[in-house]
Amino acid sequence: MMNVFCKTLLASAIAVSVASSAYAADPLQVYGKLNVTAQSNDVADETETTIQSNASRFGVTGEFELSHSLEAFYTIEYEVDTGDDTKENFKARNQFVGLKGDFGAVSVGRNDTILKISQGKIDQFNDLAGDIKTMFKGENRMAQTATYYTPMLGDFQAGVTYVASGDSDQVVGDNTTGEDGVSMAVMYGDAGLKSTPIYASIAYDSKVKGYDTARATVQGKVAGLVIGGMYQQQEKLDSGIKGDGFLLSTAYGINDVTLKAQYQDMENKGDSWSVGADYKLGKPTKLFAFYTANSFDSNDQDDTYIGIGLEHKF
Repeated sequence: MMNVFCKTLLASAIAVSVASSAYAADPLQVYGKLNVTAQSNDVADETETTIQSNASRFGVTGEFELSHSLEAFYTIEYEVDTGDDTKENFKARNQFVGLKGDFGAVSVGRNDTILKISQGKIDQFNDLAGDIKTMFKGENRMAQTATYYTPMLGDFQAGVTYVASGDSDQVVGDNTTGEDGVSMAVMYGDAGLKSTPIYASIAYDSKVKGYDTARATVQGKVAGLVIGGMYQQQEKLDSGIKGDGFLLSTAYGINDVTLKAQYQDMENKGDSWSVGADYKLGKPTKLFAFYTANSFDSNDQDDTYIGIGLEHKF
C-alpha cells in the first residue's frame, strides 16, 4: 500500500509542477540518497554481519512564488530501508508546508526540532552507529509541530518549534495526555562552514519528548581542519534524572580523502568513540569506512561496529 501511495504522490507532484511552471521558478525538486554498509556488529557479546541501510531516503521539495513578497514551500520525505525483509519499508521523515517572506519563515507538519537542527554538521558519523543520538537526547523529529525562523540578522538567526500536546511522543510516564513542548535556538554562521569560518548555536528544549534539554554547539575550520565541540545538559521529566555530556569531533581533508574522529560522553548513559574515512569518487558519491565502540553504563560489554559503505546522493 505504501509503495502505491508513494508512486501516486510522486506522479501527482510531477503533474502539479508541469501545470504550475508558469507561476513558480522551482516548484518541484526530487532528491535523496542511498547509504548502504556492509558491517560486522558485535552487540551484547554476539556478532552478526549485516548489509544495512543508514537512513537512505527520497523526497520532493519545492517553492511557489505567491507574490513579490511571499512564497509557499513544502517538503515530503520518506526513509527507505533497503535492508528490511518486507516490501513495506517506508518510514515518514520531514513532511511540512509553510510560508516565507520578509517576516521570516513559518511551517507546520512533521519536522526536526530547532534544537536538533542547531547541531549543524558537528556529527561526523551521522546515521551510523556513532550517531550522537546514541548518547544524547534531543535528536527529535516530531509529528505535530509549528516552526518559525526569523530573517537573517547579519550572520545570526533564531528559531522556535512548538510541539503540540496531541503528539503521541509528548505523553510522559503514566499520563494519558501530553503537554505542549517548545524547542528554541539562536544560531550564528554557516553550518557548512563555507561563508563563515565558525558556526555556533545555543538551544533549549522544554518538555519535548519527555526531556528538558540545553545544548551549546561550536564548530570551526582552519586550513582544512574542522574541529567541533558540543555540551549538553538533559533532564528526564518523569524521574528527574539529570545528566551532563559533551562531544568532540574533527575532520581533515587530504585531496579526495577525509579522515574523521569523534568522541562523546553522557553522564548516566555511557560513552562512544568513532574513527573513519571518506573517499570522494565524485560530487554525489563516496566510499567510506568506520569503526565505532559504544560503552553503556548498564552493560559490562562494549558494543563495536566495523563497516564499509557506499553513499550516492541524487
